[in-house]
Amino acid sequence: MHKMSRHPPRDRHHRLNKIDFHHRVDKMDLHPPIKKYMGWLSKVVKSSVNKVIRGQYDGNFSEGYSTQHATSHDTHASDNEDIDRAIALSLSEEGQRKGKAIDTDDHLEEDEELARALQESLKDKHPLRQKIPAGGVHSDSTPATSLLPDILPSSRSRVCAGCKTPLGHGQFLSCMDSVWHPQCFRCLACSEPISDSEFAVHEDHSYHSSCYKENFHPKCDVCKNFIRTNKNGLIEYRAHPFWMQKYCPSHDNDGTPRCCSCERMEPKDIKYITLDDGRKLCLECLYTSIMDTDECQPVYIDIQEFYEGLNMKVEQQIPLLLVERQGLNEAREVEKMGHHLPETRGLCLSEEQIVRMISRRPIIGPGNKMIDISTAPQKLVRRCEVTAILVLYALPRLLTGYILAHEMMHAYLRLKGYRIRSPEVEEGICQVLAHLWLESEIVSGSSSSIATTSEAAAVAAEAAVAAEATATPSSPSSLVKKGEKTDFEKKLGEFFKHQIETDPSAIYGDGFRAGIRAVERYGLRGTLDHIKRSGSFPS
Repeated sequence: MHKMSRHPPRDRHHRLNKIDFHHRVDKMDLHPPIKKYMGWLSKVVKSSVNKVIRGQYDGNFSEGYSTQHATSHDTHASDNEDIDRAIALSLSEEGQRKGKAIDTDDHLEEDEELARALQESLKDKHPLRQKIPAGGVHSDSTPATSLLPDILPSSRSRVCAGCKTPLGHGQFLSCMDSVWHPQCFRCLACSEPISDSEFAVHEDHSYHSSCYKENFHPKCDVCKNFIRTNKNGLIEYRAHPFWMQKYCPSHDNDGTPRCCSCERMEPKDIKYITLDDGRKLCLECLYTSIMDTDECQPVYIDIQEFYEGLNMKVEQQIPLLLVERQGLNEAREVEKMGHHLPETRGLCLSEEQIVRMISRRPIIGPGNKMIDISTAPQKLVRRCEVTAILVLYALPRLLTGYILAHEMMHAYLRLKGYRIRSPEVEEGICQVLAHLWLESEIVSGSSSSIATTSEAAAVAAEAAVAAEATATPSSPSSLVKKGEKTDFEKKLGEFFKHQIETDPSAIYGDGFRAGIRAVERYGLRGTLDHIKRSGSFPS
């Protein structure tokens, strides 16, 4: 499993909202949950939380306030508030001295307009509030009145970025370097106006913070919850290297089961099949699973034809038996094989012994548990170097075939007199043949012949589960003819190939990689001839 952390994607970086001439910056007292959420966004989706600046527009001048996240501007904002109050008080006192009625709307409007113009001119003297060309110097001695012609006319022609009409009289919002009517600034996800003081931006579209989280914050594919952030504010999760199934790190240790075939974890809303030996099987893998020895015979014939097509026909009739895990492990002990993987799924036997094979397909009972497994003893008699090939039951057709192709190569080498001392060479060339068979199956398979999606395969498997729950012995795998594969089955074949190619073990992994290089350079026949002469791969 890979450990992954989400880092800030470049397309989510946004500049802080421009503070227009009619705004000042106030501090925002965030509640703890909001602070924590914004902390995550600032690290993972930088600047995706933005602030709405609200204002009042009457066609001449504006009054606004900002709920932008506190920055180094806050100190200057506080100073400007003091200036606001001082100017307003000064104008009020001046009006009283001159006998003006300061509660008269027209005179009050003129006073407030002058106050804001003066205040904004003071703001523009601060380099943080004004775009200044590189190397330019702003003169603090510039009279405040010199900015009035630039301020007032520009405010009269402001147009809503949403409806493209003038703002008119009333409230407006300033965000994303534009101004908006409150009803025009909407969330792309739910189409509702954004009235909160914060919002998120993704690919130049605005979202409610809650809608953004719902659409873009990754969810665990197992528990279906939002993946939590770690102590550094990053989203940390695990992901399968092939399927890329994302899940919370805690599921590695909480007993969440995996499918014994595809290795995907069991989601909380889907119940896997429980086999008698404790293995779990997902519904999609169940769809083509092979459950008894008779079901496996068509696959065995396919493998024999594959070898014959490579001019590697096996003349002897070798018994093929599907067995339970316990029977497989017992047979391995008799053979005294020490280099197999921890989870043995197939064996090529050369000793006489009695093996219990699966004689009849089991059914699925209550709780999706496999029941009524019928076995029968089979005595193996040594008539040649190989007495039987054993394969673990309840695996999908492609996995069963891949194991069979591998074990058939062991049988071929023994029957043809190869004496290979190196496990890396023998297991490596067997993996090469299994890999070649998988490739031939994936290329020849047609996803349009039957259900074309994994969902359809799961639906068909669920139908099979329901049928077996009513004691109907029909086999889903019997519906799948040679060459007919769902999209999921083809992907499953790619997964098994990926397993072979990326196997980290020295015997199976390194052995395969050395073997496939030799086959690609010298051909299969040339490689086999060299192995027979020297017991090693040609270099």
